[in-house]
Amino acid sequence: MSIGTDSIVKQIVLSPSGFGPNEIVQIVGAIGKSYANYRELRDAAGELEAQPNRSPATSARLGVCLYLLGRYSDAIEMLAHSDGGALTHFYLGKAYLALDKYPEALTAYESAEKAGYSRDHVALAKVEALRYNGRAQEAMDLLNRMSGAVEQTAEYLYQRAATVSALGGNPNEVVALLERAVAADNTHAGALFGLALENDRHGNDSYARDLYERAANQFPTHVGTLLNLGVLYEDMQHYERARQCYRRVLDVFPDHPRARLFLKDAEAARDMYYDEDARRRQDRLSQVLGIPVTDFELSVRSRNCLQKMGIMTLGDLTRTSEQELLASKNFGETSLVEIRDMLHSKGLELGQFADQVREEEPVYDPETLSADERAMLDRPIADLNLSVRARKCMVRLGLSTIGELVRRTGDDLLECKNFGVTSLNEVREKLTIQGLKLRGD
Repeated sequence: MSIGTDSIVKQIVLSPSGFGPNEIVQIVGAIGKSYANYRELRDAAGELEAQPNRSPATSARLGVCLYLLGRYSDAIEMLAHSDGGALTHFYLGKAYLALDKYPEALTAYESAEKAGYSRDHVALAKVEALRYNGRAQEAMDLLNRMSGAVEQTAEYLYQRAATVSALGGNPNEVVALLERAVAADNTHAGALFGLALENDRHGNDSYARDLYERAANQFPTHVGTLLNLGVLYEDMQHYERARQCYRRVLDVFPDHPRARLFLKDAEAARDMYYDEDARRRQDRLSQVLGIPVTDFELSVRSRNCLQKMGIMTLGDLTRTSEQELLASKNFGETSLVEIRDMLHSKGLELGQFADQVREEEPVYDPETLSADERAMLDRPIADLNLSVRARKCMVRLGLSTIGELVRRTGDDLLECKNFGVTSLNEVREKLTIQGLKLRGD
């Protein structure tokens, strides 16, 4: 008798028959096809937890399920007191890794290999643990010692790509390895996420979104996949889809701070009224304010005075008062009338935006900076490794170097769509690491 797809997860978890890698693959695949099966896994694990006098084998099965549910501390407690088999040690290592306990993860993986778990699977798990532990060169040495069919698997190619990246290797090599990994297995969550992130960083939003969506259909799903996909959905004003992404993170990590804040932002943005006509009017005004004063027929005296005052556009004039103009040498009532008429022709007034004059942005004089300081300010913002949301704000503001970023204030950044206090704090933290600050901080 065939098992219905709506009950397969519970059937596997609660069945008295064997439980191993193949059954885990079935559970993961079922959740990938329908996220409703995640809740079924949670219910089945609850039934196992309620069983009195569980056998060591049942405790091992429950421990793996708790790992899949994201209950890593509970998984470690359960697996540490189960049957001590190869599968138990391997998933104990994965649970330790999820909690950033890298030495414990490596020890568990060693035990898994001694107990008979696949040598290649253990080696690739060690690579990941070594890399996260800051031992990327050791991870690469281990990869280089591996040979045979494993070198063509998606997991090997993905781990190699991530390790090359951690070592600061050629970005083109990283992308090529990720592309090969996806070609080998188009459902590999890590490879899909890695390739999506590379495209996201280069502004290939449409392709990145497609890759993130494919990665989000896999399980367990990278938290980064769901957060980044949610941000892309917000950019498209698909707020309900964004909320679903953040809720999926909170299903596993109820206290995840970034997911909670992003969900709050998405819910607020969904309820905002967007005045398209007002936006178009603002765009037209911005174009008019950007018109150079040299486009108009002005007297030589007026042109010279404006040039000396650094007034280049109509926008500059709307931020300048009559008193400021008249205070300029050789600028009289005749020139003032001439300027007024020029502005009236475009529906503007002299000084109408005088209250919006912004503080001068600091100008970095290369002669006063050391070579290291100049090199730091000339570095691309991408070197700060900002989150997707923060990076997209940089793109919208036209900022490409760290020097351009530190000329902005926190308020400047907060004016950018989908950029909130969380992202601002992230930018400040990244700059602090480099010994830098935003203007005004």
